[in-house]
Amino acid sequence: MPRGPTILHADLDAFYASVEQLLDPGLRGRPIAVGGSDRGGVVLAASYEAKAFGVRGGMAGWQARQLCPRIMFVRGHFSQYQRLADDVMDILHAVTPAVERISIDEAFLDVTGSTHLFGPPGEIAARLRARVRREVGLPISIGAARTKHLAKVASQVAKPDGLVVVEPEREREFLDPLPVGLMWGVGPVAQRRLAERGVHTIGELAEMSPRALEGLLGHAVGLKLAALAVNEDPRRISGVGRAKSVGAQSAIGAHEPTPQLVTEVLSHLADRVAGRLRAKHRAGRTVTVRVRFAGMRAVTRSLTLPGPVAATLTLTEVAEQLAWQAIRDQDAAVEVSLLAISVSNLAMQHAIQLELPVPPDDPRRPGSALGSARWALDSSVDAVRDRFGREAVGYLPARTRSRGVPDEFRELAEHD
Repeated sequence: MPRGPTILHADLDAFYASVEQLLDPGLRGRPIAVGGSDRGGVVLAASYEAKAFGVRGGMAGWQARQLCPRIMFVRGHFSQYQRLADDVMDILHAVTPAVERISIDEAFLDVTGSTHLFGPPGEIAARLRARVRREVGLPISIGAARTKHLAKVASQVAKPDGLVVVEPEREREFLDPLPVGLMWGVGPVAQRRLAERGVHTIGELAEMSPRALEGLLGHAVGLKLAALAVNEDPRRISGVGRAKSVGAQSAIGAHEPTPQLVTEVLSHLADRVAGRLRAKHRAGRTVTVRVRFAGMRAVTRSLTLPGPVAATLTLTEVAEQLAWQAIRDQDAAVEVSLLAISVSNLAMQHAIQLELPVPPDDPRRPGSALGSARWALDSSVDAVRDRFGREAVGYLPARTRSRGVPDEFRELAEHD
């Protein structure tokens, strides 16, 4: 007997823009963009009224104005986003403890143990939507299905502000006509390659052999999509555990990797990652850098250090070393389109245990004279930022880096 549609995927609609329309009723029903301006900048999020004109997050402000002359640019109320999203998560937790939050504005729920109290999954989803609208004031779409993948697809079909329940007996009927772009893990590159083979719908994808998909998209992705196309997804809901890594990335377009560019980008990323580690009293021994080259080909390099580090300058130096290894290993001159840093193999670090002064004085050993001095300097930087804001102080390369997206927004969008 197959499980019922007891997996729910709840996704707040156009979340950041919806919050702005909630806070300012005069913006409701109007095309708005959070961030960006006529002079440039990056659109962080768009309302559905603006999306109807083709405006999307990540687009330049002047492009948004060209597509939608009536668009209104608004500054983000970043302090409100986390508060309202947490209020919604509290409502979800009221019907089941099995909630897996996967970003600030979306989560999976397993309501198997809640149906005897609140009714069938469809009724539970309807109850949640009504309560979020009534108590928080935001629209939310929910998909209910037997698997996580299908529930997420269903919530996308339900948008905006809707509910879709997929019963087990009609899963293929529901999935087959949908575009492959709705599938988890199908990005623009995979979608283009599939289209070149005449595959546009999930049903057409399901008819391809796993071996053909492996040859087209690679072993891991091919096998995964072959299973998801026929709704084979054994993943269950997992609660939030301790973070296994902390990371950040920056897309920079296609540029020649000059020393100045690499240093500016990586120092900014290291500043963000190290700051988040210290805020949680964590440090990590393994540093990984990912370099994406033009053509979407990516290379990673990792280094495990003798002790866990959370110092901004040390993380910057290690990341630069790894990035240049990846770049110099290429056969010819290349252009870089993305740089990323992550720190794993984490441990708690409330303080630094000083070492005896044994040469050489290596900052990669946190307890060395230089390592502990960097940690103390970072602690002072953190204290100033806590009191006066992030822009009050920082390291020079990171501060000279031109950023189109506010760090407050990055911190909300990225999760460990």
